[in-house]
Amino acid sequence: MSAPGSPSASGPPRPRKEDAPHGANPLRRTSDRFESWFRRVLMLFLVLGLPMAALSAGLTAYESSMRTVHAQAAERHEVTARLASNVLGDDRSKQTAQIRWTERNGVVRTGTALVEPGTSKGATVRVWVDRDGTITAAPMNAVTAKANGWFVGGMTALCVVAGFYAARAAMCLALDRRRYAQWDVEWDLVEPLWSGRFRR
Repeated sequence: MSAPGSPSASGPPRPRKEDAPHGANPLRRTSDRFESWFRRVLMLFLVLGLPMAALSAGLTAYESSMRTVHAQAAERHEVTARLASNVLGDDRSKQTAQIRWTERNGVVRTGTALVEPGTSKGATVRVWVDRDGTITAAPMNAVTAKANGWFVGGMTALCVVAGFYAARAAMCLALDRRRYAQWDVEWDLVEPLWSGRFRR
């Protein structure tokens, strides 16, 4: 059985007084500590900022789109128009044709719309018109508003992630340049002493 305090004694070795405290690294530079701190700050911003930014941007885009939905729904209405002439052609793409419809107040209006080729005169066509009786596109609906919200929120999240990686890359580049400059200065001091040993 080994005597207490002998080199072969069992158990963990006793800590020496000259040992560095836990977590301290004498080779760790100030730039290393700054890089570690900056990475933690960036990660905190990423974890907390990404969902907040994406949610805020998505909700803002959705609410703006819904205002457009309500405004267009109030300004536009759908009417049933009739073709004023036959639409000829064998092409599969729609063609422009003259149409005529009667407004709610009895005013007869005319315009043009895209219809399928081969449609005969007098066929009905559903079109959207504004308050002035001008043919326009269908109003935006709630599904499109939700899609806009999700799209803007997703793009915002991607931008936050891209900003995170760009900031981290810029920080590493700046620190590496500073480290290389310090190494050049230190090498200029050490190299003459180090190489002089081989000239003796």
